[in-house]
Amino acid sequence: MLCEDTLLRELRDWVGIETPTTDARAVNRLVDRIEGDAVSSGLRVKRIAGGRNYGDHLLVETPWGEAEEPGILVLSHTDTVHPTGTLTGFPFRIEGDTAFGPGIYDMKGGALLAFAAFRDCAAAGGRTPLPIRQLFVSDEEEGSLDSRPLIEAEARRAKFVLVTEPAREGGRIVTARKATARFELTIRGRPAHSGTRHQDGRSAIRELARQILELESITDYESGVTVNVGIVEAGTRANVVPAFARAEIDMRAPDSESCDKTVARILALRAHDPDVTVEVTGGLNRPAYEKTQDIEKLFSHAGRLASEIGFELRDLMTGGGSDGNFTAALGVATLDGLGVDGRGAHTLEEQIVISSLMPRGRLLLRLMQTLS
Repeated sequence: MLCEDTLLRELRDWVGIETPTTDARAVNRLVDRIEGDAVSSGLRVKRIAGGRNYGDHLLVETPWGEAEEPGILVLSHTDTVHPTGTLTGFPFRIEGDTAFGPGIYDMKGGALLAFAAFRDCAAAGGRTPLPIRQLFVSDEEEGSLDSRPLIEAEARRAKFVLVTEPAREGGRIVTARKATARFELTIRGRPAHSGTRHQDGRSAIRELARQILELESITDYESGVTVNVGIVEAGTRANVVPAFARAEIDMRAPDSESCDKTVARILALRAHDPDVTVEVTGGLNRPAYEKTQDIEKLFSHAGRLASEIGFELRDLMTGGGSDGNFTAALGVATLDGLGVDGRGAHTLEEQIVISSLMPRGRLLLRLMQTLS
């Protein structure tokens, strides 16, 4: 049965296996650990070799249920943003009701909670109303480029999806997420000596500055659309009219309609200077995850279970993307942010609230036991 001390010991082990997305061997060490624990718990396991130089993906299933029988899909990821060696300066530690460590909040804590609840279901014997499948992917922090087809294939045989991304704002779960798009803007001008032949040059930086102002003006907080120019590279020397500039752009939108309009607007950017070329590549990475009637029903069910356990479950919409965007866009009832409570994702202050482990673990267990 779920036990706080046992969960903390196991979580210490998981955090102690560093898993940066870009290091497939490192990620596979944690996949090896999960695979071994799943097999020893009597669960079925399917390991899928990662492509694009990512680590392996792992599907863990209940020993009951037909291959195409609709079930519960639990979505988790094994990778983190922290590079190998982070543990040296930021080791796992406990201070009062807080546990610290790289990846502990996003999302090893939530992935472990669901896995522990899953093992409890198997250990109890009998069958849950629906077969359970937990998919661990290795590339979520880089957009799930390799695992997306696998996620969508599993979602198509799921009646419900539970995503173990961390809780938000004091334990809230996620019932909607914005669409995410990424773009690269490339500008080519004409070089010239800035002192003797300045008039012959066509500044790529000047054009980029105008494009940045146009891009940033798309942001509209009232509608929920944001555009952020996050990376800029340009120029060679102060005395050379710059012939090249590039920028990387992030876009978020709350629904498919505003997303499509904004993507089209960004892809349609044109040069202000006729002697300069502007090229925009990229597009939608994660579709909008909108709160549907089915998601509202699933949230209400989870809320009743939380009340029985002893806490109030609240929800929100967030601008961050997750693999839940893919499943919700397919029309599958999806609850996200079911992982641990805490804060500091992607930082060296990443932490979880230890007292959130048991109630949130019990909620995951009760969802597995009651969804039908």
